[in-house]
Formats: sequence, C-alpha cells, structure tokens
Amino acid sequence: MMEKQHVGEFDLAFQDRGEGEDIVILLHGFCGSSAYWQEVVPLLDSSRVITIDLRGHGESGMNDSPFSIEDMAKDIHYFMDQKQLDNVYIFGHSLGGYVTLAVADLYGEKLKGFGLIHSTALPDNEVAKEKRLKSIEVIKEKGMNAFVDELVPKLFNPHKMKELASEIRLAKEIGNETSPVGAVETLKAMRNRKDRSHVIQNSNTPVLLIAGEHDQIIPKENVFHEAAHTHTRVLSESGHMSLLEEPEKLAYTLKEFINKKQ
Repeated sequence: MMEKQHVGEFDLAFQDRGEGEDIVILLHGFCGSSAYWQEVVPLLDSSRVITIDLRGHGESGMNDSPFSIEDMAKDIHYFMDQKQLDNVYIFGHSLGGYVTLAVADLYGEKLKGFGLIHSTALPDNEVAKEKRLKSIEVIKEKGMNAFVDELVPKLFNPHKMKELASEIRLAKEIGNETSPVGAVETLKAMRNRKDRSHVIQNSNTPVLLIAGEHDQIIPKENVFHEAAHTHTRVLSESGHMSLLEEPEKLAYTLKEFINKKQ
C-alpha cells in the first residue's frame, strides 16, 4: 500500500520500508512509478528504503501549472523536510536521475551520496528536444496507451526481448497509469532542463553512475560524461531498465556503494 505526504498543493505517494542506519530514496524514470523498484527494494535489506512517485506519475498528484525539473526536486526536498530526513542517499533512474541531480545541486547538504541510473547530467540536444515535441503530439493525439506501447520496448535490451516479455508487459502497465497531463508537462520539463555536469564534478559527496551496455535511450558515454572521480558501473545485460532487467546486479551495486562509507 502506498502512503501519501502533502507537499504544498498536492500529495506525493510513497512507500517507506525496512530499517537501518542508511536511508535510501529511490526515484523512478519517465512514465514509471515506485513499482519500477519492486524487485530491487527487498534486496536492499540493510537500509531504510523510500520509493516516491514523482508528481504526475503513479499515485502522486500535481497542480495545473507547468513545472520544471527544479520544481520536482523541490517536491523531494519538501518531502524530506516533512519526514525529517537528513544524510540520505538518493538514486534516480532516467528522469529520476535528472531530479536527483537537481536535489544535489540545490540541497546537497542533505545528501550522504547520490547516483544516476541510466541517466545523464547533459541537457537535451536539438534532436532530443525535437523528439520530446513529437512525443507530446503522440500523447495529445493518440493517448497514453499508444505512446507507452511505442516507448517501452525501446527501454529494454533489444537482444533479450523474448526473455523479458513479462517485464516489458509490467512496464507498459505502469506507464499506462501515468497522467497524460503529467507526462506532457514532464516532457516539457525534461526538454528544458539545464546542463548539470558541474554537480558531478564539484560534488562533496560520493557519486555513483550506472549505465546499461545495451541502453538505446542514454548511451553509457553520456552517463559517464565528466565522471573521472566517481564510481562507475556498466551492467552488461541491461538496456535502460536494469531495475527490471538485472535487479540483483543493480541492488548489489547500490549496496556496495552505500557500504563504502566514504
């Protein structure tokens, strides 16, 4: 069961599980929800793990105004304040990584460490910006189901589509629950996000960067951009969705990073 926390004009849905000295917040990707992490959370058994549905996704609300990645980061900061959370690890998948970087940029003193999973500090280039506009058109003209049906298969390792049939089906089910307005406004926010390479370069806390060998959305060279002093890991069987493709390896990588206690 999801709980709700009021963060200004709407509620964020979340799950708070486990006990431990380390507090871990997990943020999902675009057209995802906390359900993306269902295979990973039980494996992080030595930490307190909080999964949050980003605004406009899953069971979380949103207001009627356009919003930015920074606004989404403020939601997380507001949530942390309400729950009196400090010295946390935040790991963000894809869109969740953009939000994680903004949290690290704006509220870095709250973090013990952070990580990007199939995400990047780089902004959209012109080709990517054009794709965002086309995605908005598809959602407005054909609806979420048509958009999600087209999007989700591209998120997975193209060489393992048969073996991953049930995971692909799950990702589509989760995606179809996304608010169409939330999806459109999030696409605009991602399109307008700024370069945050400096956040990784100048971080005072440990940074983890995880890429998928077969990621067709964010190639590993974009994940590892400006990554000289960070912890990096390539998951050899994953596309963009190691949370569902290689959850054991992903969880092990997160635990290894947390347990270094730098």
